[in-house]
Amino acid sequence: MKKRIKNEKGLTLIELLAVVVILAIIAAIAIPAIGNIISNSRAKAQVADAISVLDAANLYFTDNPTDADNTATQAELTNGGYLENTGKITNVSVKKGTPNTITFTVSSPVTGALGNTFTDATLTQLSGATVSKGVITINGAQTAPAGG
Repeated sequence: MKKRIKNEKGLTLIELLAVVVILAIIAAIAIPAIGNIISNSRAKAQVADAISVLDAANLYFTDNPTDADNTATQAELTNGGYLENTGKITNVSVKKGTPNTITFTVSSPVTGALGNTFTDATLTQLSGATVSKGVITINGAQTAPAGG
């Protein structure tokens, strides 16, 4: 009987519990990091969408140099074929100037979460934007978190 017990191999309950605790600690560290990566990706996509809208507005202003109000709206850009889709961007208004500036709101993909609002952002400012923990910073001014 003693010989039979000594030859048994496997994990004790304590060893199994230690493995579960270690896995829980690793998960607790990894989940927030993954959440930050997702938030940063969403915020960077919003900046890329804004740059696309500004590029489309430049084409619009080239084709319509005598536009009365010197402003391109989302409807004018999409209906005119300058822009297929604005992504999560809503309330677009691009002002003609040197340089052109854009004011728009990014709708949040999550109900109840805040979207980002950009006011008079230029292409240079958007290109130099930094993103950390889902927050977009343009020339030191932060916008709301990218939601979701």
